[in-house]
Amino acid sequence: MKIRFKLYASLGRYLPSGSEGNAVEIEVPADTSPHSIIDRFGVPRRLTHLVLVNGVYADKAQRDAAMLKDGDTVAVWPPIAGG
Repeated sequence: MKIRFKLYASLGRYLPSGSEGNAVEIEVPADTSPHSIIDRFGVPRRLTHLVLVNGVYADKAQRDAAMLKDGDTVAVWPPIAGG
């Protein structure tokens, strides 16, 4: 299945070359979880403060569940310092 993976702010450096903007489309197996994608790209989990699947917050337990479907978008933000 195909999904879109987006990394924001300082996490963008973990995307592969050839990514457009802050996102990449990838093929993944049907039993894929948000954390498995995060791990695949080498993003340290401690830097994944906010994880959304199709714009809906995924709490830490959901991030390990194989919940993704074809066409989903996983977006990740790091912790924000200050303000």
